[in-house]
Amino acid sequence: MQDKNNTAGIQARMEELRQKIAYHADLYYNKDNPEISDYEYDALFRELTELEEANPQFASADSPTRNVGGNASEKFSKVIHPVKMGSLTDVFDEAELRAFLERTVQALKDEGVPAEEILFTVEPKIDGLSVGLTYEKGKLQLGATRGNGTVGENVTENIAVISTIPHTLTETVDLTVRGEVYMPHDSFVRLNRIKEDAGEKLWANPRNAAAGSLRRLDSAATKEAGLSIFVFNYQTGDLYADGHAPSSHKETIEQMHNLGFSTIRIAAVTADIDEVVAAVMGIGEERSTLAYDIDGAVVKIDSLAQRQMLGEGPSTPKWAVAYKYPPEQKETRLIDIDVQIGRTGVLTPTAVLEPVQLAGTTVSRATLHNIDIIRARDIRIGDMVRVQKAGDIIPEIVASVPEKRTGEEVPFAFPEKCPSCGEKLFWDDQGDDEEDTAAEVGGALRCVNPRCPAQLERRMIHFASRGAMNIDGMGPTLVRQIIENGLVSDVGDIFSLQKEDIAALPRMGDKSAENIINAVNNAKEAGGDRVLYALGIRHVGEAAAEGILNAFGSVENLFAQTAEALCAVDDIGEITAAMIVEYFSLPETALLIEKLKTAGVRLDVAGADAGAADENAADFTGMTFVLTGTLATMTRDEATEKIKARGGKATGSVSAKTTYVVAGEAAGSKLTKAQTLGIPVLTEEEFIAML
Repeated sequence: MQDKNNTAGIQARMEELRQKIAYHADLYYNKDNPEISDYEYDALFRELTELEEANPQFASADSPTRNVGGNASEKFSKVIHPVKMGSLTDVFDEAELRAFLERTVQALKDEGVPAEEILFTVEPKIDGLSVGLTYEKGKLQLGATRGNGTVGENVTENIAVISTIPHTLTETVDLTVRGEVYMPHDSFVRLNRIKEDAGEKLWANPRNAAAGSLRRLDSAATKEAGLSIFVFNYQTGDLYADGHAPSSHKETIEQMHNLGFSTIRIAAVTADIDEVVAAVMGIGEERSTLAYDIDGAVVKIDSLAQRQMLGEGPSTPKWAVAYKYPPEQKETRLIDIDVQIGRTGVLTPTAVLEPVQLAGTTVSRATLHNIDIIRARDIRIGDMVRVQKAGDIIPEIVASVPEKRTGEEVPFAFPEKCPSCGEKLFWDDQGDDEEDTAAEVGGALRCVNPRCPAQLERRMIHFASRGAMNIDGMGPTLVRQIIENGLVSDVGDIFSLQKEDIAALPRMGDKSAENIINAVNNAKEAGGDRVLYALGIRHVGEAAAEGILNAFGSVENLFAQTAEALCAVDDIGEITAAMIVEYFSLPETALLIEKLKTAGVRLDVAGADAGAADENAADFTGMTFVLTGTLATMTRDEATEKIKARGGKATGSVSAKTTYVVAGEAAGSKLTKAQTLGIPVLTEEEFIAML
């Protein structure tokens, strides 16, 4: 009999894993903005699967292990797939792969299939966005994303501009096929260069860039992204005009290729388990030579009849697995360590490397985060180091290779003065003795000079970015030119720029300058919450800025607030409150806010009086709502705007201060917590009635 405390711990861990997986799946599938690597996500998923198998009494019908992670966006009409677009079971090492192969062979032998007729196919697993393509009489009729596997998004207009997707097949057949839309490495580099020049947030990796580009409302933007596709599965319909039914996966791939599709490359078709394993490892070895990203290899039973014998599990087929590769690592030499200064004054060490090909791109720099990382991994200038891309996204040094040292390696030390302005530097976490050195204390080293040129550049880039004041066209290159030409001394001076100032800069003309000034003037109406976020106060993100402005009405009102008053705002903790109080106590802050006010920048909540014009609109003043699940008639953003327009607040977490929880389809842990706390729960229909 299980120990009760241990049982409670297992159940709590399972619920924690479900919440984590749901959160990261939403970022990956729906927002195209992952925070963790595929490998880390797979590890969480695997742990939950094993716990559910060992503790079926705690299994949940809405567990992410039973569902594909995506949802159909409200931006596009919904499509019901003729055949469910499911996912695959993952395996992570050779032993697990062999176990699957042996188990599958034995199951088919038990059905009377001779061993020599049990063939497996091996193919690369493209890291992209899964789509279904439907053709009628050989003409493209529909393109849809996978969504949750059953319901996807109609993205036909965007599918149609991908050059490798045929509009007309070589035969007049009716069929639906499944493929993976991906972004080649050269397209990814080009697209991120454009975003960087525009001062926009860069795509994390080609997969997210592909997903985001395919979901654009402007098909011209999708075309510009340079997407491509590999088709890898026949879903339904007739592959052959004469109605001939294929008998194997290999045959379906060959016929889809004959019809005009760009098809997946089959690396092996074999009954030999050793050959299957060798083919999987061979694909892994060629990852760095490919023009696109893969995150594994797919092993499938070739015979379609044998697949029918094996059948399907609750959420994955029993006749296929995905072998997931660990992050690729390479050795290279650490040439130097540069120090970069962020917009809050923190000095961040960055490794300068001998260029090395890693996960499809050339890596010559890698983040080192802080002195603690350098010390813990014993990294010295001149070392041979092992480098990987965390989640195939951000280059990082995993470890030094001490056995390859020559004795000429040099330990790293931070400068004593700011390399940009020459002022003294300070440690956030100072030791007891003010003379403690960088090697003796951890934390962050910071330049506190508000006039530091390096900080000004990064502050301006942040201030003008899309999530902040959204000054279109004011990217890093233009910001650098503006500062170098002495046109600004702080972000408030942006609103004093003149058209002739901009037009005189390199590669700028009258029309470009006019567009920039128009964007600057438009930014004046962004609202106080955007201003507060744009100021770049440590720990104050977009959601926190919005909550604070909803509570206090105007940026100017923050000069009089105490830390205690700020902590009363939902999701504002002591550290954030202290940072805000400190920032608004500075004389420079008062001068900056006055400069913004004089320039006509709106410092109160944009749209604060919206909704007042509608005498029939409900008054939600003082109410706090939490939205959970999928709403059928509006997006969460639309629901949030309706709440805000009526004076209410929409937050992301349920607490005793929550007035109502609005529960849509597939509501999760927030609904459970609301029920536990006794918070009133509204259906979507009840919420609409309140509106």
